[in-house]
Amino acid sequence: MALGGGNWLTQNKVLPGSYINFSSVAKASATLSDRGYAAAPFVLSWGPEGEVFPVTSGEFQKNSKAIFGYGYDHPKLLALREIFQHATTVYCWRLGNGEKASCTYADAKYPGVRGNDLSIVIASNVDDTSAWDVSTYLDGQCVDTQTVKAATDLVANDYVVFKTSATLAATAGTKLTGGADDAAVTGEDHQAFLDKLEAYAFNTLCCPATESTVVNLYVKYTQRMRDEVGAKFQLVAWKPSADYEGVIGVWNTATHATIANVDTQAVVYWTTGAHAGVAVNKSLTNAKYDGELILDTEYTQAALEAALKAGKFMFHNVNGVTRVLEDINTLLTLSDTKGEVFQSNQTIRVCDQIANDTAVLFNTRYVGTVPNDASGRASLWGDVVKLIQELEKIRAVENFDPDTVTCEQGDKKKAVLLTINGLNIINAMAQLYMSVIIQ
Repeated sequence: MALGGGNWLTQNKVLPGSYINFSSVAKASATLSDRGYAAAPFVLSWGPEGEVFPVTSGEFQKNSKAIFGYGYDHPKLLALREIFQHATTVYCWRLGNGEKASCTYADAKYPGVRGNDLSIVIASNVDDTSAWDVSTYLDGQCVDTQTVKAATDLVANDYVVFKTSATLAATAGTKLTGGADDAAVTGEDHQAFLDKLEAYAFNTLCCPATESTVVNLYVKYTQRMRDEVGAKFQLVAWKPSADYEGVIGVWNTATHATIANVDTQAVVYWTTGAHAGVAVNKSLTNAKYDGELILDTEYTQAALEAALKAGKFMFHNVNGVTRVLEDINTLLTLSDTKGEVFQSNQTIRVCDQIANDTAVLFNTRYVGTVPNDASGRASLWGDVVKLIQELEKIRAVENFDPDTVTCEQGDKKKAVLLTINGLNIINAMAQLYMSVIIQ
């Protein structure tokens, strides 16, 4: 079970862990962790089912055929290319449940229609007539060959699991048949993904669904994980009904120059990867869209202004180049403790970085190990100060004064109350107001 975390109102928590609040000022061996981790479900015709499987950008580029069944540039892998444009690691989930293709000699390793493109070729070995050369072909290309005396000697490869009870016989090509994709993805498929995902840490979660009930499922999941569990990530979703700093709403529709029937909401994948990959001291405001999609950016200035006021993450046309209008989230309702600064995703990234890194620091170095006395709290104070100073070095925060950090015993013997008062988070320049006085 994970250690406790999330927001706190009173010091009444039961589980060991770190409980961290962020608020803006009312108006009248600590190290920074890497970013680049995303989580997303995909509609696929090949790959593992019922499990979250991590894939790095390098693995996707080199081994996409073995992992996802198709070459890197295949139209069916468009969503993966979009998210990997900026993400370094994606925790993938295959939506739905398909059927495996099979033949006399083997079953496809994974369910899906891609298995129907596999075939088994068996021929007598030229050097040993008592042995067989058993080859696996995908789209007419040999992907594996084994020389064996009997089927019991065959070893599963990236594409098939051999039937060891089969009797080998020469065949110019026995095709696998019966592979099928799931006809319809349901909300239960998305729920299964979210249930499994709780064990993983990442920066951004993608919701590729358009159904309001499914989108709302992801929104509620994100709110619960951020505020009750302490898992600090942001959700990218299509037209969500949300008023929350942890949710980013995408609204631009998409098409493709050469791929037909692209999902209207396809840009959620690029947006997820971009938010996962952006550095903690950077903003996506004015970032160039560098994916494959053609985005609808035919908006007037008035429409774009209205979209920003509504908390919409928008793309627009800047001299023929598609760019992010402003790096904002869906937070609309402001308060004395959650001001306008929380509408900026750059602010949220810094807050999440502090929360995640402090939690890792406390949970691995202090929980159950360091005494809750003046010396122990001084050590924790020093580590947290170092963490903020590292953020200051990379210009994510400014004017940091270590004296604004206090670390004292909480209401219970085992509790520590740590407060950072008046942290100044830097945001990227977005507006210029200039006066030129002519004499």
